[in-house]
Amino acid sequence: MLHGTHITLRARHDADIPVLQTELHDDVATRSRADSRPWRPLPPGSPQSPYLVGAPSDEAACFSVVETATGELAGEALVWGIDTHNRSAHLGVALLPGHRGRRLAPDVLRVLCRYAFPVLGLHRLQLETAADNVPMLRAAARAGFTVEGRLRHASWACGEFVDQTVLGLLAEEWRDEQAGATPDDGQAAV
Repeated sequence: MLHGTHITLRARHDADIPVLQTELHDDVATRSRADSRPWRPLPPGSPQSPYLVGAPSDEAACFSVVETATGELAGEALVWGIDTHNRSAHLGVALLPGHRGRRLAPDVLRVLCRYAFPVLGLHRLQLETAADNVPMLRAAARAGFTVEGRLRHASWACGEFVDQTVLGLLAEEWRDEQAGATPDDGQAAV
């Protein structure tokens, strides 16, 4: 398990899947804006559930997010598109509706960085989000990410094209931020 100040990242449990399915996937409007693939209804227990985790993979690391104080499932987080040659990957975070707006996302991103940079040995992390997703843009900025650009009309979501903002963080930027961090900055040990 990986620990932050307010959250813990752990392996996905079978009991997590129906909750993530109901609260994240079945929220059509939010899921459509977060995934480049078109939303499709999935029955409970479907083998196509995006929350099923198979054998360990070199391309992705999937976690369940747990709020440490309560032990409640708070969402999912992942490092995906891992490219070992270029030492880069993408990050993804999706919090359950009841856990949004509680400043958990910056903590999740920081813990993912502590996994991706020193453990996986990556050099660059990237995340993409809808340009109007202000909570994720703020969370990424708090975790040290820099806006690198805007992709105009890059995603089709709920009947319209929306811009995507691309954010990045390099290992040396992360190390510099770690050197100046205090315990209150959400830098709990892994």
